[in-house]
Amino acid sequence: MKTPPLIAHIVYKLDTGGLENGLVNIINRMPANQFRHMVICLTDKGRFSERINDNTIPIIELHKPPGNSLTTLFQLRKVLLQHKPDIVHSRNLAALEAQWVTLLIPGVKRVHSEHGRDVGDLHGTYWKYNLLRKLSRPLISHYVAVSQDLKQWLIDTIGANDNKVSQIYNGVDLKAFNGVNSGAGNPSLIQEVSEQLNLGTEANLSKKSPVVIGTVGRLTAVKDQKTLLQAVASARALDADLGNRLRLMIVGDGVLKEELMALSQSLHIDDITWFAGDRNDVANLLQTLDIFVLPSLMEGISNTLLEAMASNLPVIATQVGGTPEIINNNVQGILISPQDVDALTESILDLARHSDKRMMLSAQGRKTVEKYFTWDNTIDAYSQVYSSVLSQGREKFAHGSL
Repeated sequence: MKTPPLIAHIVYKLDTGGLENGLVNIINRMPANQFRHMVICLTDKGRFSERINDNTIPIIELHKPPGNSLTTLFQLRKVLLQHKPDIVHSRNLAALEAQWVTLLIPGVKRVHSEHGRDVGDLHGTYWKYNLLRKLSRPLISHYVAVSQDLKQWLIDTIGANDNKVSQIYNGVDLKAFNGVNSGAGNPSLIQEVSEQLNLGTEANLSKKSPVVIGTVGRLTAVKDQKTLLQAVASARALDADLGNRLRLMIVGDGVLKEELMALSQSLHIDDITWFAGDRNDVANLLQTLDIFVLPSLMEGISNTLLEAMASNLPVIATQVGGTPEIINNNVQGILISPQDVDALTESILDLARHSDKRMMLSAQGRKTVEKYFTWDNTIDAYSQVYSSVLSQGREKFAHGSL
């Protein structure tokens, strides 16, 4: 039987994040008789590497230092020549330069995907970054964008040919994030949440007497948990009765953890705020929430937002990136402008006061995810891209040596 084509996925690091979660799910869910996989991490493999089910899949670390590194490029060339992938799939700007090394690998096809932006270039307009993207454009056999917003940016700003760009949404595990209150059925989890959020011995999360607000994401500037902390403090001050029942759960870790914890203290909400850190039980934790908030400054398509919607949670999210492709305001959730503390405060109070609105938004959100954001759809779309790229003629680029 013919050996399936090999895809070399190149990422900066296989650490906690939406890009990495998507890659792991693609590897785990794509039929083994269609494609083989390997992962090349330019730096270190990170904790998400443990989520890849098949322990025979090569995960290679190049330990790239900060800045440019010719040594890393030589290492990458050696790895690619050794494994001879059929497709090299790079993800985001940090891995794009690796595609230049593939010029030295005969016959390889090149796929590059864009998953979102960071705080240093929220709108994808920084000339130096875009110069690299434009110079790399002739190398790329096909692009993938996780949102229509990113697809249009690749076409309009980077100059990619529209017939070489596919838009593929992330999927959601609808069985794991199923809207069943598995969190409330877990006594140890109930106890942990109750203790961390000072719910009191009489609190019963299954009855949702407190109003637990939550968010999931890396503690970095682009995720803007700062605005969420300020809004919760404002809501608590504006409505004393409701304020006594508000609680905030922040799931995730990152460079801003100490700063955000200090802010919660200065806002006098540290007694109702739990910084839960990185967790492997996010699906269960979501079931202990009443409201999910995504306050990001920019998103491609947020996995955590989709997971919250799949979990039958009402959501409040900023109107950035691909998020408006998921949510129509006051239909599947509430959309607000980024860094708008007043709007977020008002939205939190609105949902906290009106359980009927929470139920309406959560039901519509779940229906939307079930219809448009399944992993079956995502895997089929990626398989079609890879198959189409492989069916193209041999590369016309000249091959040389470093």
